[in-house]
Amino acid sequence: MSGSVEQGTGQTHGSTRLLHFLVRLSGPMGEVWTAVATPEGLAAWCTTVDVLEPHLGGAVTLGDGGGGRITAWDVDRVAEYTLESGGRLRFHLERDGDAATVLRFTHESIGAQADEPLWRSRFERLVAVFGPP
Repeated sequence: MSGSVEQGTGQTHGSTRLLHFLVRLSGPMGEVWTAVATPEGLAAWCTTVDVLEPHLGGAVTLGDGGGGRITAWDVDRVAEYTLESGGRLRFHLERDGDAATVLRFTHESIGAQADEPLWRSRFERLVAVFGPP
């Protein structure tokens, strides 16, 4: 199985915009967790991370997203970053067989459009990090 990025889907509720992606990765959950929940992992495909305190309530500062807090943290499964700019990034991992992972991603933004092409590009880089099986 190789990785893939499914079409991003968006919804608008008042001034809140939700963008969802389903990303299939040819790596085990532990490795994908490292890619979405550590400064080194995020820097390899998404953005630089100046601060990431790996626990619920911990501080997070993303290079292009600003500062905020970790609002969900279930090791190896869920990392959610809520930013002071009004955005929320949620990475939810699910096992897909013995050696693959499904990433369900949600970007919630207030008043601004979530950038589907930007996230698609990022997730294509993430798929490339894991490469073919």
